[in-house]
Amino acid sequence: MKNYGKLFKWLLVVLLVISVAVLVWGFLVGFESNGGQAVDVLFYWAYAMVALALIAVVLVGLIIGFKNNPKSVLKLLIGLVAVAAICFAVYMISPGKPAMGMLEQPSATTLRLTDTILNLTYFAGGLAVLAIVFGEIIGALRSKK
Repeated sequence: MKNYGKLFKWLLVVLLVISVAVLVWGFLVGFESNGGQAVDVLFYWAYAMVALALIAVVLVGLIIGFKNNPKSVLKLLIGLVAVAAICFAVYMISPGKPAMGMLEQPSATTLRLTDTILNLTYFAGGLAVLAIVFGEIIGALRSKK
């Protein structure tokens, strides 16, 4: 286990150094010059970091779950399928209407993806509020018994 700790520590340091290098490069080049190339690189690096984090969470969950309790892997896969189904359903109901107040409209795909992300954010926020409310109600009912 010590070797994994060292590996993750060095991986974290390498990713942090690359992140700082990309950020410094963006400031040196200028975010508004070169047609916003520095901003694009920062966005792509952020996308890569989020993707790496999601992949790591899923893989670590699969490995640890399979090692400790093989049946938990099935639960994780069901959860992943449920999240993918929710994302697909939200994508299908997102209208992708033109943005108001913009002279130059983004592509229809960009508008639809933006609406999807906004709707997913609303959905997650609503679920969080419901979880808080029901958690407090259940906690209050359990404390009375």
